[in-house]
Amino acid sequence: MLSALKCEDDLDGLANKLSNATAPTPDLIDDVIVNACTSLPVLKKAGKATNIDRLIEVGAWCDAVLALIEIEFPAWRIRRIVYEDGEWFCSLTREPNLPAAIDDTADGHHQVLPLAILGALLEARRRVSDARPPAVPQVRPASGYPVCCDNFA
Repeated sequence: MLSALKCEDDLDGLANKLSNATAPTPDLIDDVIVNACTSLPVLKKAGKATNIDRLIEVGAWCDAVLALIEIEFPAWRIRRIVYEDGEWFCSLTREPNLPAAIDDTADGHHQVLPLAILGALLEARRRVSDARPPAVPQVRPASGYPVCCDNFA
């Protein structure tokens, strides 16, 4: 329980840093990686995530953030990116085939596109961290053939 509160505080602190930032920086991306990404540090140690480091070095912020999403949240996809009234809005979804009106998306917004995408990434991390097992038990399909045993006589 205590670690969940610490994680929530870390995500809130990152969200505040993100909203106050005027441009993406390597330090800000590193803070997100350290505090919000769980599988990337392991992949970096194995030498499988050098691509993100190179993207950060050259300042390809959007590509770096999209690569982060692909590694950390392989089930999530970008649903929409919209520029409206001087601000970027980014939505991530787990169900891209659902109509937008009923989809439960992780949203982020900022004046700078990579920071809006990072905001959506943080929201997705919060939702994944808050996920609880479903109340309805999951039943696996039975193997074999279904047989009708009703007596229609």
